[in-house]
Amino acid sequence: MGRSWPHNLYRRSDGEGSTARRSRRRAPAAAHKEPHPLVRPPADHARHQLTVLARTLSDNLHESEILRLAMDHIAAAGPYSAEAGYLEADGELVPSPRNRQDHAVTVDRRVRELDGQDGPVAVPGRCRGQALGLRGPERLHGYLVVTSRSRPTEAERSLLATLVLHTAAALSVAFAHRRRREDALELHRLREERAGLQRQLIAVVAELAYGRAVHARMADVAASGDAEEAVTQALHGLTGLPALVEDCFGRLRSWAGPSRPDPYPEPDPVRQDELLNAVAREAGPVRINDRLITLIRPHGEILGMLALVDPQDEADEQTVLALEQAATSLAPELAHLRDLAEVELRLHRELADDLLAGTDETSAYARSEAVGHDLHRSHYIVVVQWSDRTADDSFAQTVGRAASAVGMRSLLTRRAEHVVLLADDRPHARALYEALTLETGTPAGTIGVSSPCDTPDDIPQRYQEAQRALEVRRHSRKRYGMTFFDELGLYRILGPGNDFRELEAFVHEWLGQLIDYDARHNSAMADTLARYFDCGGNYDETAASLDIHRSTLRYRLQRIHDISGNDLANVEDRLNLQVATRVWKIVLGGSG
Repeated sequence: MGRSWPHNLYRRSDGEGSTARRSRRRAPAAAHKEPHPLVRPPADHARHQLTVLARTLSDNLHESEILRLAMDHIAAAGPYSAEAGYLEADGELVPSPRNRQDHAVTVDRRVRELDGQDGPVAVPGRCRGQALGLRGPERLHGYLVVTSRSRPTEAERSLLATLVLHTAAALSVAFAHRRRREDALELHRLREERAGLQRQLIAVVAELAYGRAVHARMADVAASGDAEEAVTQALHGLTGLPALVEDCFGRLRSWAGPSRPDPYPEPDPVRQDELLNAVAREAGPVRINDRLITLIRPHGEILGMLALVDPQDEADEQTVLALEQAATSLAPELAHLRDLAEVELRLHRELADDLLAGTDETSAYARSEAVGHDLHRSHYIVVVQWSDRTADDSFAQTVGRAASAVGMRSLLTRRAEHVVLLADDRPHARALYEALTLETGTPAGTIGVSSPCDTPDDIPQRYQEAQRALEVRRHSRKRYGMTFFDELGLYRILGPGNDFRELEAFVHEWLGQLIDYDARHNSAMADTLARYFDCGGNYDETAASLDIHRSTLRYRLQRIHDISGNDLANVEDRLNLQVATRVWKIVLGGSG
């Protein structure tokens, strides 16, 4: 409480000050000897100092100076010492040159560990160290590291908090001012660059020849290779505005200039169709929000769109002309890419169609290598059907995009009611369905997946399995989603078109281990299980029909569980085992 305060922030009240000045003019010796009758209480004095400091901080637009002032006057709030200060710059905390070097490493590391939060800091030789964040409305501006010689009172803590708030507010103002200044400089640079380009063009050709010059430049860059990137770069250079190319689905293909969104927004199919229709109705480029858009559509077919980002509505007639010429230059390139994609797609579809129908294995391998698909891997047949979409080329392209988005390598074709993928790996349980839900805007779809096929000869049968899985899912209570054939269990043999091999496969899946065990050990485990189900699970009746003791039956049932891994107490296992034993005895004649 007897602390001395910085003399430069100490001020008397107006009346007191004027009286003192008159007193000094009249009797200098007496004024020097006698203390002033009114002395400001320490708490009031501290608040007065912080008020003066707050005005000083608010008038300062230099962040380093604001931090220095805060560190210099930290003692005005109480028994505090400023040990270190930091300012945030480009995601890093930069130490103040005034920081003490003897403990810089320890304090620096601890402040960075706090990751924007307040917290204790161990300062060698000091007590009660705290790192206090200087936070603005949107970001952290820096830190003050403060120690306390004694335990501060509630009022002193409040004063310290007030100082931190004033410092953070001043830093926010300074930061905003700096950002505005930088933005203004960048905008000025871009405008100067645009003005320079325009002056350069005007110097080369007359105003009336501007159109021919733009056309010639666009033709040159389009023929230079990588036409999309070259044209957008040239358009950005001519206009000074960010230029971009999107495909007809709204996915970014090329961007030139600043302010590219990262990540680029995922397109909404409905809004994209509305946007394309709105632009197509007009004769030339159309302004929609902050973009000036024109379509790339050779022979009337929309292949994509070219746009300039112009939030300040700066585009003039020359800008519109450059945009139209750029779209004209891009049209042949995009048409050529479309034609190549269609040829590749047709080759893929022809191969997929032949594989589904059954084809020569040697020919299949050779053709798959020619189109860049590895048919030697195990494949899964995936059948896709969406309730509100016809299985036309458009939907096939949608399925292909969704499959590529989730990392599926596949051949694609379509049938009258569904699209078919021949994928070279087992699809994720939900990834394709979720991707298609996003692409189509509706979850009303069903996907069936076959068991794996190791050779091209297996593909027709696996195609039937995928269709079976799809039909079972469509007729279930939860009709939308993805179903795998090897998870159908009993439903695998209840659908139409089952053959003898299907029944054998089902029996082998559920009874194969017991049948093999009986063959090796001359036992009757499979027959015991069948008799147990025939007797309705009654122990006494089963034991009597087998002419064995009840304890022997219990032992055999336990062995059946150990050998097969199936649990008779599980409803699903019990049902599948019961059906399998009945098929084994009646349809297959109980033969191993």
